[in-house]
Amino acid sequence: MTRIVKLAAVLVALAASTAFAQTPAPSPSAVQNGTTVSLEYTLKDEGGQVLDTNKGGTPLVFVQGQRQIIPGLERELVGMRPGEEKKVVVAPNDGGYGDVVPGAQQEVPKEAIPKEGLKVGTQLTARTGSGEARPVTVKEIKDTTVVLDFNHPLAGKTLFFDVKVLGVERPGTPPRTSP
Repeated sequence: MTRIVKLAAVLVALAASTAFAQTPAPSPSAVQNGTTVSLEYTLKDEGGQVLDTNKGGTPLVFVQGQRQIIPGLERELVGMRPGEEKKVVVAPNDGGYGDVVPGAQQEVPKEAIPKEGLKVGTQLTARTGSGEARPVTVKEIKDTTVVLDFNHPLAGKTLFFDVKVLGVERPGTPPRTSP
């Protein structure tokens, strides 16, 4: 009788472990509004030159749907899961930085520019009236003034991204990362 009880206990334990092993793991979260996304990316221009990358470095972490990244890229990430990779092309007027606006220039006194910034093509950071940082480019240097271009440096350019979703976290849940 003791053998039968022990055998029954082993069979119950075996059945329980088999059932547990066959229970599928929950599927990773997909990128959707409100999820926190960890992203690896490489940004290239039309000629294939790398403009920016975080590959092998710190992931870009943002909340999907909060306009923390450019809209064209954000839109293309919807539905992706950790470990998935994708090539994304973003045109200037389709969620990129828009067209170059010829009138987006301002002439400022030369002494308002740091000495090391007095070179055509230098990118500086200006503050708007509300304190928001905005990139500007030195377009022209005159005798007493400097012409600043307020267009984003990537305005008018088609952007080519290679992206990999590293992790997706739903609000209030532990992060899920790629295997």
